[in-house]
Amino acid sequence: LPACRDSKLFIKDLHFDEVPVRIYLPRVPSASKRRGVVFFHGGCGMFGSIRSHERICRYIARKSDSVVVSVGYHLSPERKYPAQTLDCLTATVHFLKTAENYGVDPDRIIVCGDSVGGTFTASVCQELVNRKDIPKIRAQVLIYPFLQALNFNLPSHQKNAFIAFLSRERTVHFILRYLKKDCSMKEAILAGSHVPESMNLKYKKWIYPDLIPEIFKLGYKPPLPTSLLPQVHEETKELFDTRFSPLLAEDAVVCHLPDTCIITCEHDVLRDDGLLYKKRLEDNNVKVTWHHMEEGFH
Repeated sequence: LPACRDSKLFIKDLHFDEVPVRIYLPRVPSASKRRGVVFFHGGCGMFGSIRSHERICRYIARKSDSVVVSVGYHLSPERKYPAQTLDCLTATVHFLKTAENYGVDPDRIIVCGDSVGGTFTASVCQELVNRKDIPKIRAQVLIYPFLQALNFNLPSHQKNAFIAFLSRERTVHFILRYLKKDCSMKEAILAGSHVPESMNLKYKKWIYPDLIPEIFKLGYKPPLPTSLLPQVHEETKELFDTRFSPLLAEDAVVCHLPDTCIITCEHDVLRDDGLLYKKRLEDNNVKVTWHHMEEGFH
């Protein structure tokens, strides 16, 4: 949908330091400064736009009486990774610095995103943990986020391997397309042959089927062991960046993250990413609200 007239909202297309944004401001005057919401749309970093998420951003602005900033980060392959994350970071910092210009309380700004937008949300919040020159993010909302690229054999990957729209195989295919890599490496990554044993051991404390609640492991079968393919590992090292896999961030970062809301869906290969991040945040004394949609899908 284009930016058109809305009886309850002023809608403007702007640029925050060269990053396109669309801002939704409630028309009714407010006695005090409003909350702010920075929204990152999903679409694997290759699809989607401000326009594709127009309805949800209007809905959030109306229902929560908040000023919403929808970020039109540049897509891959036209802009190579990590341009997408950096655009989201740039727009967020700009809004934190200029919030009062839009009638927003800079101490009441949340960051929100769906799917890869949830990845960008987690990444931006991690990168801003140690910034002292700008206000702190008040909270983050992760809607069925993608958070790790080490293990594609978790219970949710098995259970939902062939679910429509985002199957297990398509997830890895999109990842390779997003990073502009050779898609022939897909089977090796699905098997786990891109991860050295030392790395598996290091991150076992955070990414491991035993960390998933038993109720979500019905029918799960541990995968067969696989051998490392060094060439695939070398070609896909970006998968282990915390920008790409926020679940790999150290506890020293995670413990300083803002209050968090995580939404997971039953019929979603990414369900366990959300569950594992929930556990990590709780283990680090971060306040977490969790909503699980039992009939939901990605």
